[in-house]
Amino acid sequence: MSPERTAAAAHPDRGTALEPSSGFDAAWTHPLLGRLLRDQGRRRRLDRRHPWLLDTAVVLFVALTSLPDVFSDKRDGPFEEAAPTSDHPTVVLLAFAVALVVPLWWRRRAPAVTYFVIALVSLVQWSLDIWQQAGLSTLVALYSLALHGSLRILGWAAALTGVQVALAVFVLVPVEPPLLAMFFLLGTATAAIAVGLTLRIRRMYLAALEDRAARLEIERDQRVRLTAAAERSRVAREMHDIVGHNLSVMVSVADGAATLATNRGEQSAEALRILGDTGRQAMGELRRVLGVLREDQDDVRLLNPQPGIHDLDLLLTRVRAAGLTVTYRTVGELDALTSGVQLTVYRIVQEALTNTLKHAGTGSTAEVTVAAEVGRVRVRVEDTGLPPGASPEPAPHTGDAGHGVVGIRQRAAMYSGDVTIGPRDTGHGWLVDVVLDVPSAPAASAPGELLP
Repeated sequence: MSPERTAAAAHPDRGTALEPSSGFDAAWTHPLLGRLLRDQGRRRRLDRRHPWLLDTAVVLFVALTSLPDVFSDKRDGPFEEAAPTSDHPTVVLLAFAVALVVPLWWRRRAPAVTYFVIALVSLVQWSLDIWQQAGLSTLVALYSLALHGSLRILGWAAALTGVQVALAVFVLVPVEPPLLAMFFLLGTATAAIAVGLTLRIRRMYLAALEDRAARLEIERDQRVRLTAAAERSRVAREMHDIVGHNLSVMVSVADGAATLATNRGEQSAEALRILGDTGRQAMGELRRVLGVLREDQDDVRLLNPQPGIHDLDLLLTRVRAAGLTVTYRTVGELDALTSGVQLTVYRIVQEALTNTLKHAGTGSTAEVTVAAEVGRVRVRVEDTGLPPGASPEPAPHTGDAGHGVVGIRQRAAMYSGDVTIGPRDTGHGWLVDVVLDVPSAPAASAPGELLP
């Protein structure tokens, strides 16, 4: 990634996004990690669509691990080999196994109830000197409570598990060695709780990231809409100035023609007077609209005339004084363009050069081309970007800028313009290319044409 693109990536005016570093990108594109993430995503989507599948799989897994203890003649304890733990019939063992396994079906919908039911069944079977592999359901219940249940209830459940294990090891079903049994049972219970809490924190973190990303996206869209609205308001103010000026000219010409027609006794005098009155009424309405649009504007600034093509020379002089090397080239009859088109061309060049100074600095060079053809005007501003190893220096303000890319697009939209903004084909520098569809300006009448 070139230095100028790196500088531009941090600013939305340049229209690019920040690219990840090579190490980060290489880590996330590793085939094994990508496969794991895809598999995890598929399992998560499947679980959201069919949650009963995972619940059934857990119940079947715990049930299968308990079958050897239920139907085997050799029933060993958990810490002694070949030591019979009970002489209870298979029906009793099967009943306890079912009581330990079936509640797991509700482990996600009612995790607290599931844990306390399994804990009670486990305590009852230990009091009858029965150990089964179905006791694994206690760990699953603790994991589910840590992942889905209340944290306050989880604390009570953890304390109850410790008391229950100590009671079973030292009182109900004495085993040798007791300390090793306590370490093993409490260690597995702690591991189940830790895994559940880890996944719970991970889900909360991902949910927070998704919420933050959604809020940032909403804020970005709102910021773009506000910027576009502000720029449209600014464009409307400028265009109203131009329309107001043209209306003033039309009213003056109509009044002069009406006076001349009256002196000659022509019938068109009344129509010309109506035309002048209508123009003055339109100017009054226009002033009221402008009063609303300009409530937050500086009165001194409003007295300045709107810039045109001829003011580009002054703009480029200020830009060159700021340290940016600019080459200016024109093609065609630019003076024949209407005032609105000239203002649009001026603002596009101004915004493009402002972005060049902001992102590429004074070490760059820019080329401005304004070409007028029949029915269209092309404005092209391209810069060479930031020199390798250099950083943009803050440049002085060179004019009244709008809102960068948004302003350029809003102004071009008034004339059904095509806007191309992005890196140059060479990979260095930036390009702003705007083509406007414009009407031809009416030919200016000579002062004596209204007179005999």
